[in-house]
Amino acid sequence: MAVVYTAEVTSTGDGRNGAVRSSDGLLDLPLTSPKAVGGSGTATNPEQLFAAGYAACFHSALRVSARESKVALTEDTVVAAVGLHKEESGFHLSVVLTVELPGIDAAEARRLTDAAHARCPYSKAVRGNVEVRVDIAAV
Repeated sequence: MAVVYTAEVTSTGDGRNGAVRSSDGLLDLPLTSPKAVGGSGTATNPEQLFAAGYAACFHSALRVSARESKVALTEDTVVAAVGLHKEESGFHLSVVLTVELPGIDAAEARRLTDAAHARCPYSKAVRGNVEVRVDIAAV
């Protein structure tokens, strides 16, 4: 399979308490650990960046699934909540995706979110390794 795009980001400093910068300079952010894990919480963190990417990617997959099904979406949203868990073996992540599809009945909403989950590159990347739950918000 041909690579159509490569995102390159460099981490400097002290990892979670350092900085990240993309090779094109569009992303250039300081990082701090969240207060919940002893950091200052004064800048973004890897979990927020992952949540942002996953929410946007899943939302795009949802929009493609809707277009293919000839379903018009308006004011739709996707919220990604990324949990950082600590166990004896170390840290791991979980994700809850909450999808809001105003004006779409529950069965159609489930069909569209299932299709999006099957096609989203983030969902594919974490499948079998990260617990992901997809909820449909009542509207």
